[in-house]
Amino acid sequence: MADYLERMRNIGISAHIDSGKTTLTERMLFYTNRIHQIHEVRGKDGVGATMDSMDLERERGITIQSAATHVEWKNYWVNIIDTPGHVDFTIEVERALRVLDGAILVLCGVGGVQSQSITVDRQMLRYRVPRIAFINKLDRMGANPEKVTQQLRDKLNHNAVLMQLPIGLESDFAGIIDLVSFKALYFEGDFGEKIRVQEIPAELMDIALEKRDLLIDKASMFSDALAEAYLEDRVTEELVADAVRRGTLALELTPVFIGSAFKNKGVQPLLDAVIRYMPTPADINNIALDLDNNEKEVPIAVDPDKPTIVLAFKLDDTRFGQLTYVRLYQGRLKKGDEIVNIRSGKKVRVGRLIRMHADVMVDIEEAKAGDIVALFGIECASGDTFTSGPRLSMSSMFVPTPVISLSIKAEDNKSGESMAKALNRFAKEDPTFQSGIDAETSETIIRGMGELHLDVYLERMRREYNIKLITGAPQVAYRESINQAATFNYTHKKQTGGSGQFARIAGIIEPNAESNFEFIDEIKGGAIPSEYIPACKKGFEQALEKGPLVGFSIVGVKITINDGLHHPVDSSDMAFQIAAFSAFRETYGRCKPVILEPIMRVSVEGPSEFQGNMIATLNQRRGIILSATDDHVFTSVEAEVPLSEMFGYSTVLRSATQGKAEFTMEFAKYSKVPESIAEDLKKDYAEKNKKKSS
Repeated sequence: MADYLERMRNIGISAHIDSGKTTLTERMLFYTNRIHQIHEVRGKDGVGATMDSMDLERERGITIQSAATHVEWKNYWVNIIDTPGHVDFTIEVERALRVLDGAILVLCGVGGVQSQSITVDRQMLRYRVPRIAFINKLDRMGANPEKVTQQLRDKLNHNAVLMQLPIGLESDFAGIIDLVSFKALYFEGDFGEKIRVQEIPAELMDIALEKRDLLIDKASMFSDALAEAYLEDRVTEELVADAVRRGTLALELTPVFIGSAFKNKGVQPLLDAVIRYMPTPADINNIALDLDNNEKEVPIAVDPDKPTIVLAFKLDDTRFGQLTYVRLYQGRLKKGDEIVNIRSGKKVRVGRLIRMHADVMVDIEEAKAGDIVALFGIECASGDTFTSGPRLSMSSMFVPTPVISLSIKAEDNKSGESMAKALNRFAKEDPTFQSGIDAETSETIIRGMGELHLDVYLERMRREYNIKLITGAPQVAYRESINQAATFNYTHKKQTGGSGQFARIAGIIEPNAESNFEFIDEIKGGAIPSEYIPACKKGFEQALEKGPLVGFSIVGVKITINDGLHHPVDSSDMAFQIAAFSAFRETYGRCKPVILEPIMRVSVEGPSEFQGNMIATLNQRRGIILSATDDHVFTSVEAEVPLSEMFGYSTVLRSATQGKAEFTMEFAKYSKVPESIAEDLKKDYAEKNKKKSS
């Protein structure tokens, strides 16, 4: 058992968009004999990378869905998940990191630590995932691994240390110096499959000795044996590797490897590093929540002989039915086993057990604790836990809130039926994609993380379901809030013959920076009986759903009820619910209400010659420049820009920089809308309501 776990690794490959993650994964598959021919992400042969199995991915040259595969390297089993780099598909990274034991943070040798690198690193920290860094694209002009390693220290606060040195750079990049084995490695053959090991070139010996001393100095902080050996001049490769592994697993050291996946250099040593420095499933402390004991935290043993605990982390709808990707945390799974969905309480039978290789499925008979596999024909939602024993649940993943919406309409009845199926499937697969019906307009609204996110799902509806769609203009998810406290004392009275309705409710409404809504009950002496308090809360919640200024939800509110009155006959849940709703609406205008808009953190990167143009395009969009760095080759500008100003920005940026700059954006915060824009928004909303009523 110990040997089986010792020989297993579950890793993810994450990075900023266009850092070479998928190209790196393609090379890993080739060197591990998983594939026998290399295809490029934007290949001229029209095939595309193995892990980009969706037509849309191959056409656009980006990863949209995370893809899983299983490889063997030197008698070790490695489950690899290749994740998207674009921030619109951040949930794919989130759910992959939730179930992985380790990760490779890929960085561009020229761009270095970019905006999405920071986001991905934050996600790794959230789930305490040990990581190693791989600086890619050292064959490109302007590549500088020393600079990128320093950025890891400065921008991400990593204790980063170079494990390798380049032999030449840019067009002269010929090989690498391994500072642990202290040898020079050259990659030969048509695809770099033959590694020639030589002594370190004399002209690089001084810098190699200096960097090796730095590596040993940092690694010795995690190993007394290495510190002693260094003082006595008897350092061995095994002592250094053991110390680096300890520091990596403790999340206190980040080993940095280098290469060029596209030029087939440095990938095999990176695979060796995965085996050497990444954790086994047994190295990670996993916790479950005991639902029969007040959600008390229970440690999970990675043991195949204990009751099975499985987490479903990703769903995919195929022509054969629902495919559910799962991670086994404890126990084992065999065909025919029965497990229970903890959320629904339903018992399900394992029909087919699959090991995935991108979109290719291989049937297997059994999977054990620590493994990542897929199940067929099991009804569940993303994040569900299955067990064969006690009611334990794995903690769920973090799901960001959608910030953009779009109205869609099917052109005909047949498309309407297919659209309902598609929306149901996509919402089940992707928690950041939401759909619903607008109660006032009866329009179907879809919500997501950005224009590209929604665009991809619209295109999938057209292709996979043959739906003819009419789409409305993108709609920003505004919010309303308050700036000032106000008291209320409202009486709801209605008499229509027989028993009527009566409820009086009093209290205070205040701004609340801590949460979207907080309700406090300070009723004394039974002025409002305790059975009516939930109805009061429900009435306030209903009032917060749609604000009167622009029709979006109201956030940042604290409501305290401290007095009231009831009638033994005429008071009811409904009466207090209406009283609370009306009290809020009557008082809201005295709380100095404001409109809030989503502010995006935008990162624009491109050649230095276009720095002025890049900054100008952001300033024109009410952007606030946070930072601008320029190394005379490459400029990176960070800014905060309202989402409402970012529509169509990609076209403007392309024309301002001759198509050489790119940008990414992610939600940062909600902020008050300028008064002039707020007035326009209120006016538009009032006109819309007027049209509806006429």
